[in-house]
Amino acid sequence: MVETSALEAVLKRDRIVLLAALAGVTALAWVYLVISAVGMDAMSMAQARPWTTLDFGLMFLMWAVMMVGMMVPSATPMILLFAAVSRKQRERGQPFAPTAGFVAGYIAVWTGFSIFATALQWMLEQGALLSPMMVSTSPVLGGVLLIGAGIYQWSPLKHACLKRCRSPLDFILRGWNQGSGGAVMMGLEHGAYCLGCCWVLMGLLFVAGVMNLLWVTAIAVFVLVEKLAPRGDLTGRLGGALLILAGGALGASAF
Repeated sequence: MVETSALEAVLKRDRIVLLAALAGVTALAWVYLVISAVGMDAMSMAQARPWTTLDFGLMFLMWAVMMVGMMVPSATPMILLFAAVSRKQRERGQPFAPTAGFVAGYIAVWTGFSIFATALQWMLEQGALLSPMMVSTSPVLGGVLLIGAGIYQWSPLKHACLKRCRSPLDFILRGWNQGSGGAVMMGLEHGAYCLGCCWVLMGLLFVAGVMNLLWVTAIAVFVLVEKLAPRGDLTGRLGGALLILAGGALGASAF
């Protein structure tokens, strides 16, 4: 009984420390985004000319930090469960997978996505479909992005990935791997499911502005509700229907 109580106390302490660390990382990401949004005028002036390698790097950094700020909160229950299982295995003298490796793998997936998003932003700007303020200049493009995201919300792939994101215990039981390499692989796998769930929603950032913080917050909250709230899957479907309607109205406004 004493050993059990001691283990529970350690788990509780580790949970608080991990929560504080995740909250701190998320807060730093949002502070960076706020500072970037404040300096938007300078950034837009730089983007009025052809991109340099430095411009691409800065845009990539912005996307990578934004993905951390938007996605880490919704992954927190999975990370906490992973850490608890890992701690218990270590206490029993069994091989364990470090939580840092899992988080690194998860973030690596969204960092990879950030390269794709940066390249897409560059192509849209080259085609004069995105303003220097990183807002769509075409109602048709905005409508297509909204309708595409809405349709994807109803797709089998979306719901297969969302189901995995909403079931952290099932993910742990089915795919536990030992060691540092195993932790990274599990982080990559969970990140892949999360990416499959949310990547189309990230395209909506081009509709109202990549650095429109209200829009960024709205998408982040929608992802959080969809993944964590009771009947979040239903919320996702209803949101998809609204996106289709909004996309149709925006596209029609071009004619």
